[in-house]
Amino acid sequence: MAAALPTSRTEPDGSAVIRVLSYNIRSMRDDTEALARVIRACAPDLVLVQEAPRFFRWRKKLARLAAASGQVILSGGATASGPALLSSLRATVERTEDVLLPLTPGLHRRGFATAVVRFGRARLGVLSCHLSLQKDERYEQGGMLLDQLAALGTPHTIAGGDLNERPGGRTFKRLATELQDCWTVAPWGGEYTSTPTEPHQRIDALFATEGIEVLGCGVPLGQPGVTETDLRAATDHLPVLAALRVPAS
Repeated sequence: MAAALPTSRTEPDGSAVIRVLSYNIRSMRDDTEALARVIRACAPDLVLVQEAPRFFRWRKKLARLAAASGQVILSGGATASGPALLSSLRATVERTEDVLLPLTPGLHRRGFATAVVRFGRARLGVLSCHLSLQKDERYEQGGMLLDQLAALGTPHTIAGGDLNERPGGRTFKRLATELQDCWTVAPWGGEYTSTPTEPHQRIDALFATEGIEVLGCGVPLGQPGVTETDLRAATDHLPVLAALRVPAS
């Protein structure tokens, strides 16, 4: 079992240690009670969701998950075509924006859920994404992601989601060249995120700009309150959890 990740806290110098979770929840079509238990056990300050509910009563479904897992909704869902952001009450929210990406005929519409938040004196931009299954469109979306992070106008940013690509792919490499790939910087827990029953590939990831210290990142296997039964029942991806130290702005 991996050592426990650092807990959330504010340091004397004004920096903040935060826990960030990225999770593809497959539109809550599986065991939502198991899903909520996994999220709650990870004790995240921010949850970057992919495949949030998008259709009938989607707001109510996402609100139910947020309440059951000790979070509140920041942005996203159907208005971002799937990505969403949740947070604990520790976060102070400055602004949010849902961004729809250009639609390629015949392919699924994609988008970003974004926010600017503060934890004490630490201020950062956040983005949740679910990139295209089509490689050329995915590469273009990777560039849009980097542009969107820059447009948030914050000293530090984090991004995460389902990239639909392994680390050797050119879009993954593009992001990892411009940002810190948190798993590579400080591997912790498990590496592979797909599938829960037979983990064999890392297609979900968290990234952070330089200046953010990555204290650990990976799939929270064997952590207190996170059971293999719940991970298998919750959705068709495994979550990625990171502890990050964000400097005071």
